[in-house]
Amino acid sequence: MASDQHSHWRAEAIRRIEADYNRSADTHLIRVDLPRTPGITLYLKDESSHPTGSLKHRLARSLFLYALCNGWIGPDTCIIEASSGSTAVSEAYFARMLGLRFIAVVPAATAAPKLDAIRFHGGEIHAVDDPRSVYAAAHRLAAETGGHYLDQFTYAERATDWRGNNNIAESIFAQMAAEEVPVPSWVVCGAGTGGTSATIGRYIRYQRHATRLCVADPVHSVFHRHYADRSITALEEGCASCVEGIGRPQVEPSFIPTVIDRMIAVEDADSIGAMRALSDRLGRRVGGSTGTNLIACEALIREMAAAGQAGSVVTLLCDGGERYGCTYFDDDWLSARQIDWKPAADRIAALFAE
Repeated sequence: MASDQHSHWRAEAIRRIEADYNRSADTHLIRVDLPRTPGITLYLKDESSHPTGSLKHRLARSLFLYALCNGWIGPDTCIIEASSGSTAVSEAYFARMLGLRFIAVVPAATAAPKLDAIRFHGGEIHAVDDPRSVYAAAHRLAAETGGHYLDQFTYAERATDWRGNNNIAESIFAQMAAEEVPVPSWVVCGAGTGGTSATIGRYIRYQRHATRLCVADPVHSVFHRHYADRSITALEEGCASCVEGIGRPQVEPSFIPTVIDRMIAVEDADSIGAMRALSDRLGRRVGGSTGTNLIACEALIREMAAAGQAGSVVTLLCDGGERYGCTYFDDDWLSARQIDWKPAADRIAALFAE
């Protein structure tokens, strides 16, 4: 009987997640014309419009479905995740949907609005001083509660169906179909777990598109170092980016460098300057990882223009900027950390200028 009840609960849990997906429209693809580089157009896949406000909503849904179908989650399972914020916000949303307790293990420096968003969706916060200790803390909490550690850093690249089934890559190419250049020259994304780049890179190859994948990575991240030299798997202690959600101190299992065509390392100040300039261009705030993506797009667009190439470049608007009002949009906060963001903001504004 207990097994039958568990099977019924699992079926109902999956139905609720799928029903939630069916109630949600696809995210917008925003076209940004670039008058100073005629023949080249920039597109922003706006993931901020998900119910939990970020690209991580897709990942959280996939991780829950993966764990449910593997039999790792039951009606009384406590859900644990190690997250800098956005993934945990989305996972808290799905945990509450299923009536499950959720604990987010986060670095102590995580922006307060993200923590508030986790709590808003019913999640609990377990903060750790050293970002490197989030993994051990998550494993320990899962053992103590008899719960399940979702482990986005391991399962992100396998929880999403990269061949299609409404993944982000399939959505991008479907929305590009009626544009002047429907097959982008480049798709640009960041890497936090590596799941998004793995999905997009695999999909591009599976569909035999000529598109190349560029991953934008904070300078103070191990991913771009590992891409250049596979023997590098971790950063020295104390080396960390201030851009939340992307970049890692160690290579995560979900990061698949072989599906990536190019990586571009981006300074934190440039990420924030680009974020501020794009926020001005759109008339609404975007987050720091979107700025990182945009700096890589700028480099690719200028290279294409210099080579006389036409085409399209697509990147991700990862989340809104509302969660960063006390950090990236606070001039005093930036000044205290000696982050000179204005040169990059001016440069990106020039890219958008008439």
